Amino acid sequence: MTTDSSPGAEQPKNQQPKDQEPHAVENLDHHECWRLLRSVTVGRLAVWVDDHPDIFPINYKVDHGTLVFRTADGTKLQAATGDTPVAVEADGVDPDSGIAWSVVIKGQAAAVKNQQEILDTVGLLLFPWQGGKKEHFVRITPDTVTGRRFKVAPPLTWWTPLDDATRSGLE
Repeated sequence: MTTDSSPGAEQPKNQQPKDQEPHAVENLDHHECWRLLRSVTVGRLAVWVDDHPDIFPINYKVDHGTLVFRTADGTKLQAATGDTPVAVEADGVDPDSGIAWSVVIKGQAAAVKNQQEILDTVGLLLFPWQGGKKEHFVRITPDTVTGRRFKVAPPLTWWTPLDDATRSGLE
């Protein structure tokens, strides 16, 4: 038995390889983040509104290294297209394997105004889930794209300081 962590080395008993530890988090590369963003169409848009943060659900499409969403006039449009950067988070989980992922993009959002760009954006077939007039297209050009993947812990293994407090109160 050895404690050498080189590839192919034997692991000590009862010790899992680093990439299979139950709490291991895999940081995703740029290409995998974009692949995962393309695999879902709903995310959460984080913006700054007046003196506080706000979050809006959006459905989006990936378009040439950017995200595009549609919206109506209102708080979301004004906050997203202001001078303050925005963030979008999307995630998913494979119910069979219990593997979850989360991707966050941070960058600047701008209203799509150029006529040709509007026509190209319409071609994305981006249909809002909520009815109503959603005639504004917004494109988010990311400065950063980060993601991670991890195994979801079974609820029976969750632990919080309150767990011990609750148990001691029952004894």
